[in-house]
Amino acid sequence: MQREHIVKDGVYIPVTGIDYPSNPGERILQSQKIREITVDEKYPYLMKSFKEKFFHYLVYLGIFTFVFPLQWIRYGLKVKGKKNLRKNKKLLKNGAITVANHVYRWDFLAVVQAASSIGRRRLWFPTFADYLNTKDALVMRSAGGIPMPEQGMGAMRRFNEAFDILVSKKKWLHVFPEHSRWNWYEPIRPFKLGAFTLAYRYDLPIIPMAISYRELTGWRKLFFKEPLITIEIGELIFPNKDEKRKVDSERMCREAHKQICEMAGIVQNGWDAVSDD
Repeated sequence: MQREHIVKDGVYIPVTGIDYPSNPGERILQSQKIREITVDEKYPYLMKSFKEKFFHYLVYLGIFTFVFPLQWIRYGLKVKGKKNLRKNKKLLKNGAITVANHVYRWDFLAVVQAASSIGRRRLWFPTFADYLNTKDALVMRSAGGIPMPEQGMGAMRRFNEAFDILVSKKKWLHVFPEHSRWNWYEPIRPFKLGAFTLAYRYDLPIIPMAISYRELTGWRKLFFKEPLITIEIGELIFPNKDEKRKVDSERMCREAHKQICEMAGIVQNGWDAVSDD
């Protein structure tokens, strides 16, 4: 359901010219298919070969060394709310799940940069299986992307086992609960429950992060068109294992959505907090 969208004075809303769909979960970005990879029960969901692990570390070396400065050059990236990670460092030593709105091509890298407020962090994340058939496959996979199988109980079991292994190793996970990317969209779309079900299942804290925009200014106007970016880290949200899974997953979902709206300067969001599907 949509309602009037109200923001605080001073909140910048980009003018995009994009005709966003009426369905908030609809995918509007399609990548060109250049290969055919089947994601089934035989697919290696986690990186095991030396070549894959080498590219994984190489990609993160590039992220820490080059992408962080490039985020500032191109988007003037500011990270706010670092204290919310630093004061809870001990509570995060066994892992966590970060969530954020999905609004520009480098937003996962912004989340990595924010998470690195308490040390360099590598994050693993579920991604669409068809991305493995595009030119972005190597980078997506090496950055920690784990493709979601579209069908088959055996494939889904292997997918879940991959996250079991990561959590057992105290790795951090990331999920975009809006499901798909809408570039420069300002309201916060409804969240699917997947990230919060994972948090309940593994008894991990949720770290909500809000990506918001600032007007392009100064010398960047000569080279770029996209708005400047701020990512803010919210307060940790913990599962309540005394509650039923579905009830508590929805409670965490609504709380994360509310925090992200507030950090983005939204007084009344145009969408409901929880997705219908």
